[in-house]
Amino acid sequence: MQKVFGFIREARAELKKVTWPGKQQVWYSTLVVIFVTLLVAVYLGIVDMALTGIFSRVIG
Repeated sequence: MQKVFGFIREARAELKKVTWPGKQQVWYSTLVVIFVTLLVAVYLGIVDMALTGIFSRVIG
């Protein structure tokens, strides 16, 4: 049990050393993640439609 309490104590000490991002940095990072996700979704949608069209003509 002593090891568990020691681990928790060390973890809390390490978390105090962390430089947490500010509100603006979190907001910009969130926007970047949303933008990249939408970009990848559009790209994969286009590739999916193209491959569906190609395979439906070949098999079809």
